[in-house]
Amino acid sequence: MAEIDAFKSKVEQFIAEREMTPTQFGKQFAGDPLFVFQLREGREPRSQTRQRIVAAMEASQRENAA
Repeated sequence: MAEIDAFKSKVEQFIAEREMTPTQFGKQFAGDPLFVFQLREGREPRSQTRQRIVAAMEASQRENAA
């Protein structure tokens, strides 16, 4: 699986598990309410952006687990 595909899968799983809307995710983690919609349409964020978003998702998971 390509890195971008793995990233998309993580985002979709995160959204589903937390019952978030794509708009909520985009606003909270990317600062862009259209982020997930554009990701689904083929947007390929830079590696640095993907890393920042994954780190924020992981931090959110740790906060919710505590």
